[in-house]
Order: sequence, then C-alpha cells, then structure tokens
Amino acid sequence: MSEIVSVPTGRDQKTDKPPLQTADRVLSLLLSFDRDHPEWGVSDVAAEFGLDKSVAQRLLAALAHRGFVVSDPRTRRYRLGPAVWHLAKVWERDGGMASLVRPVLRSLSDTVGYGVLFAVPDGVHMRCVAAVDGASGPLRAHDLTGELYPAHAGATSRAYFAMLPARDRAALLYGRPMARFGERTLTDPVLLEERFAEARQSGYACSEGEYDNETAAVAVPVLVGRRPVGTLSVAGPSGFFGERPTAVVAPLTKAAADLGRLLTPLRPRRAPVDPH
Repeated sequence: MSEIVSVPTGRDQKTDKPPLQTADRVLSLLLSFDRDHPEWGVSDVAAEFGLDKSVAQRLLAALAHRGFVVSDPRTRRYRLGPAVWHLAKVWERDGGMASLVRPVLRSLSDTVGYGVLFAVPDGVHMRCVAAVDGASGPLRAHDLTGELYPAHAGATSRAYFAMLPARDRAALLYGRPMARFGERTLTDPVLLEERFAEARQSGYACSEGEYDNETAAVAVPVLVGRRPVGTLSVAGPSGFFGERPTAVVAPLTKAAADLGRLLTPLRPRRAPVDPH
C-alpha cells in the first residue's frame, strides 16, 4: 500500500499568496545590486519589481535590519551592507569558490592531460582560486592556490586584462614599475598593448617563459554575461603546446563557458513592461 504524503497547497491561508513569495522578493532584490545598479531607492525598487512603495519600503527595511543593505540618510538610497561581506568571507573561507569550480577544472584536465587553474582579478594581479594537476603530475612543488600572476606577464593574466576597456587597463598597469621575470617578460606598454589586442581578437592568450622560464600556458577569459570575471588556463612545461596552442583552445573555451554559466546567478524577476 502506498504511503500517503500530505502535499502543501502552496498558498498562505492568511494572504492567499505563495508562502515563499516574500523570500523570493528579498532574494531578487539582493541580486539586483550589481555594477550597473550599486544602489536603489524605494521608488526604484517599486518600479523595477512592480510593487507598492509600502512593500518596497518594508523589503528594504528588513534587509537593512539584518545588515544586508545600509541606507544613506542624505539620499535615502540603499547600498549593500556588511552582512553580504560576512557571508562572502564565510563562503570563501570554506573553499566555496574552489569547491564550486573544481569539477569543471578536473574534467578539463582529464581531457587535455595538463594542469588547469582558475584565477580571479586581484588588483594588478590574477589570483589562483583553484588548480588541478595534470596526468604528468603537479606543475610546481607547491600548491598553486593563492599564487598571484602579474598583469603584464603570462597568459593567465593577459586573457583577463585584454578584456578590460583600454582606459581602465592603462590606469591599472602603466605608470608603475613592472618586474622582469625573464628574457621574455614584456614591460613596454606599446608591446603589451599589442599582445592584449591579439588576445582580445583571437579569444585566447598564450605565453611561454614570461612569468616562469619553465612554464607555458594557454588561457581564455571566463565571462558572466559580457563581463570578464576571471580566467581559465591550461599550463604545462615549456613547449607543451608546440607551435599550435589551438589544440587545447576548443576544450578550454567550452570549459570556460561552463564556468561562466556556473557563476551566473538567476536574474531577478522584473516587473512586466507596459507596451502602452
């Protein structure tokens, strides 16, 4: 005899609304804070999500009460607060990002046979978040996680910084000392810009001996929407890709697209647009 399971009706008896509607609204509101919308006002939230101003005010007040947003008393607009930073730190301390991306890295490493690493921007460097060794063993004697790659040296950095607007890249890179790590390290801004242009046009960057004399790498940007958020690299001993790095570009590009989808949050629900 089959077990009889009580199934929720999906309605709140008091409000006749889905019981998780408020939670969904709160989460959608949090996710609406981004580079294009670093702050929101009550009227903005009401218009964006099709809510009464009183509802928008209560949602923002609830978030502010727990520290997820903070209000500017002068403008009465809200920005993300310290609770978001706290959750991000807890997630990262627990290896959240590394745990999330490692399966994709491992699959790519199995396909190409070399080490794979995922790096995110950190000032004028790229910082390795997660790395997986290739079939031939580790690339270095130490764990690559946490290693910093300078913006001007190597494919891992070039694939990301090539995607930035020229003005932003110039402000970050040039006008400051750039270390030489070997004979192949470029420090001339003109030559560097040529390399960035090549990477931007081809969709990938490759390097050999620029940061480490005994290492070569091929890297592609990881995009969330159209915005670069990091790079995915295949790295190995000098000369591992010969004169044709394109052999690893296809699986590398596919894996980077997988990472981009993995790192893309569900977009908040917007209010329907009135055609009239």
